[in-house]
Amino acid sequence: MKRLAPALLLALTLAACGAEPAQEGAAPASLTWAIETEPITLNPQQWVQNKARLLVFNQFDALLSRDEQGEFHPWLATSWKVSDDGRVYTLRLRDDVTFHDGTTFDAAAVKANLDQFMVPGYNPAVAAIQLKAYEKSEVVSPTTIKITLKEPDALFLDFLASPYAGQVSPRSLKNAKDLKFGGPDLVGTGPFILDRYVPGQEIHYRRNPDYKWPPAGAAHQGPAHLAEITYRFLPEAAVRVGALTSGQVQVIEGVPATEAAMIERDPDLTLSTALNSGTSFSYYFNTSRTPFDDQRVREAFREAVDLDAVLRSVYQGTATRAWSLVAKSSPFYDASLEGRYGGDAAKANALLDAAGWKERDAEGYRVKDGKRLTVRVFASAAFQRDRRDVLAQAIQAQVKQNAGIDYQVKIVDQGAAQQALQDNDYEVFENSRGDSDSGAALNLILPAEGSLNRTHYADKRLDSWLAEAGAISDQERRKELYHKVQQTAVLDKAIVFPLYVPADQIAARKSVQGLGFEPASGTPASAYDVRIGT
Repeated sequence: MKRLAPALLLALTLAACGAEPAQEGAAPASLTWAIETEPITLNPQQWVQNKARLLVFNQFDALLSRDEQGEFHPWLATSWKVSDDGRVYTLRLRDDVTFHDGTTFDAAAVKANLDQFMVPGYNPAVAAIQLKAYEKSEVVSPTTIKITLKEPDALFLDFLASPYAGQVSPRSLKNAKDLKFGGPDLVGTGPFILDRYVPGQEIHYRRNPDYKWPPAGAAHQGPAHLAEITYRFLPEAAVRVGALTSGQVQVIEGVPATEAAMIERDPDLTLSTALNSGTSFSYYFNTSRTPFDDQRVREAFREAVDLDAVLRSVYQGTATRAWSLVAKSSPFYDASLEGRYGGDAAKANALLDAAGWKERDAEGYRVKDGKRLTVRVFASAAFQRDRRDVLAQAIQAQVKQNAGIDYQVKIVDQGAAQQALQDNDYEVFENSRGDSDSGAALNLILPAEGSLNRTHYADKRLDSWLAEAGAISDQERRKELYHKVQQTAVLDKAIVFPLYVPADQIAARKSVQGLGFEPASGTPASAYDVRIGT
């Protein structure tokens, strides 16, 4: 049975009772916020971009929330019990919540949202990982739902606190014009109502006047302070910063390293940053294709890069180097990997010589049997953030200069990137995940049947460790198992090249108050607590 400790429950109750009420008397304000990445979907249950997470919880609420220590707290569900065998979850729900379309949030709505994931093709990745153990849900009463799993699943509560558990009106699940994309006709229960989306330009929300059910830890109760908020899509960093300093927008996220010092010196601006959870931004090597079917070539690619120098050059000392595919902010991070590989050009060349790539062509690239040592990445433009294109160019230059590797960087649209993956026509796959429990990400990326296994590497031991870690709640045992996974993937088999730990930055006019980051993910929080001060 999952219960909050008495002291914590008392603290949460006092926080709820003593939280600042919504401002009264003052005219509600409007805010314009420039963001780096345009969402490829506005449906929380299709969420894939960590950069778009700040939009999700404006419009939708999850069943639970999670703090930075990993503890779960009530949200739309007021309490929950877990059976002794770990298979049955009984959730009590709030009885005062309505969707933006006027329909009632209740147990039937939760069941409809869970069952939607079982519709073939809706979100097969979530169905195969986060809900792999889901068997059925039963409406016990309007405020009670019983969820039965096929087997214990340590990641199920994390699912209930994730964007995937953003509750959507069953009516709009049936009637939305484009269910997978979402938009104004896919409605939730959140503090803001999405009423305008202009592709390539902006997304606009207006305040939900009936909102009174924020998650534990919110700074106030009742409706949001802001009357409306507009998010403008400004992918160019210099344009975002210029819009902030000129007063065209009051907030931006995605502050480039080249501009951070300038913002910090400006007395009218504030800058804050937080590391993201989940996995590091990493290169995953496709072991099913030449040349990365040879471990020596995989190791050589990593050794050919002086990553510390690259990160200093690209991010001017603001980036956190990654040593594992698990983010440094995760409790499962294996610090013993630090300093164990990379940055040895002599070793890179010796490895390539041993692998038979001894000759060079007129441009200095290594060749074998008349074929150049070429590897390609097809990076989706929709996921380009943090100057990843510049980072790729710096790595491209290093592997050529230090080892004679032809690294080709192709930034393409989402369709072309997906096609390359489906055709297995790539050598490098770049990825970072924003899951608050990194175990969820590992189960997507590493198992032989994982939906995001782009390395095509298969190891029964690794699969068994991941399966065991996903089925138990003992955090120390999970940590031990995930350390084994990291040792195998990073050191023993070299199927991944971790680069940096993604972070989010928020810069704003000093008059903007209440900005912050989600404690579990490290991404910018929703605009619920944001207000314009004096």
